[in-house]
Amino acid sequence: MKYIINPTFDQTGAIFLCSKEIKENCEIAIFGVPFDGTTSFRPGARFGPAAIREVSVGIESFCPQLKVDLEEINFSDFGSLEIPFGNPLPVINEVEKASKKFFSKGIKPLMIGGEHSITSGAVKAAVESYPDLILLQLDAHADLRNNWLGSKYNHACTMQRCLDYVQSSKVYQIGIRSGTRQEFQEMESKKRLINHLKGQPACALDNILKENLGTPIYLTVDLDWFDPSVLPGTGTPEPGGYYWEDFAAIIDVLKKHNIIAADVVELAPQLDTSSISSIFAAKVVRSLIMLLSQN
Repeated sequence: MKYIINPTFDQTGAIFLCSKEIKENCEIAIFGVPFDGTTSFRPGARFGPAAIREVSVGIESFCPQLKVDLEEINFSDFGSLEIPFGNPLPVINEVEKASKKFFSKGIKPLMIGGEHSITSGAVKAAVESYPDLILLQLDAHADLRNNWLGSKYNHACTMQRCLDYVQSSKVYQIGIRSGTRQEFQEMESKKRLINHLKGQPACALDNILKENLGTPIYLTVDLDWFDPSVLPGTGTPEPGGYYWEDFAAIIDVLKKHNIIAADVVELAPQLDTSSISSIFAAKVVRSLIMLLSQN
C-alpha cells in the first residue's frame, strides 16, 4: 500500500457553517476522514463528513446553551483528508500526520468521520503534544477488542488501540451499553466506565473531572451513543441510547475543562433518508467547535 508523503486535503464541496477562509491563523481546524473500510455491519460512514457539511446550513450559528455564535469563532474547514482505501493502518497514519501538523501550529483539530478506527491516529498525535492527556469516549460500544475480523485496527478495537498510547487511568468511557463480558469486566475493574443517568445532570463525570481542571482532554463522540430513535443513520445502532438533553448535560460539565481536540464519527447518512441524523450530527459538531473555542 502506497503511503501519502504529506497529508493533503480535498477542499471541493461544501464547508461547515461559518468556516473562515483564512486557514493559517485559525484556532480550530475541522477536517474530514471519509473512511469506512473496517465497518462490520452497515457501511456508509465514508459519506458522513460531506453530509454534515451540506446540512450545516440548516442549523443556526448561535447556541443558546453555550451562548456562543459560530460567527465569533476563528475556525476553518480544511476539507477531507486524502486517504488510501483498503488497509486501515495507512489511513490511521495519515490522520496522525494531519493531527500532528495542527498541534504543531497551536491549532485544535476537530475530526469528522468516517468510522471510529480513525480516532487512534488522532489520539496518538495528541498524546505526543499532551502526555498527561485524558481521553473521554461517548459510545454505545466498548470498542476494547484487541482484534476483530482479522484486524487489530478494526473500529471495534479503537479504544484498545488508544490504550496503547493513553494511560489506562486517564481513559473514561461514558454510557457504554454494548460489549462482551470481558470488555465490561475490564472497564469496571479499571474504573473507566461512567454510567450517565438519562435526563439527569452529568454528576458522575463532573465528580471525576473536577480534580483535573486544566488537564488536556480529547473527546471522541461515536454517534451511536445516541438512541436510534433520534439518530438512526449509523452503522451499528444500539437501542437504549441517549438523547440531546443528555449530551447537553455533558457539555455543561466539559465547558469548564480544557478540551484540546475532538472527533465525531460513525454517521452513515444514506441510512436515514430524512437527513435528521446528519442534522443532529452537525449540531453536535457545532457544540464541539464552541467547546474547543472556550478552553
